[in-house]
Amino acid sequence: MTRTPDDLRYTDEHEWVRRVGPTTVRVGITDYAQSQLGDVVFVQLPELDTDVTSGDSIAEVESTKSVSDIYAPLTGKIVAVNEDLVTSPETLNTDPYEGAWLFDLAFADEAGLDAALAELLDAAGYQGVIGG
Repeated sequence: MTRTPDDLRYTDEHEWVRRVGPTTVRVGITDYAQSQLGDVVFVQLPELDTDVTSGDSIAEVESTKSVSDIYAPLTGKIVAVNEDLVTSPETLNTDPYEGAWLFDLAFADEAGLDAALAELLDAAGYQGVIGG
């Protein structure tokens, strides 16, 4: 059974988004995504302090099966990346919602972030995307 925590927001591209501050979110890939990828062997993270636009391909996850783009779920600035994934990419397979987060995005203002998060899928909506 694919885990889809209720406290997260989701994209059609299989990223999850968790608010970690008034204007900051943490982003990763879903349990469903990692299960479809198979054994993850490499993660290319975005550059720190990069401005990204929602929908842009900004990172890459490589598995024994394929290479998948990771898209910016929202528009903002990369303010942190999970360097642990460089040396331990397999963490994505075992802990996609905690230890294997990819990057943090910062927004200009709280109201803008509220509106952007409201546009993303909730857990039930994401379950509909993956047929859960």
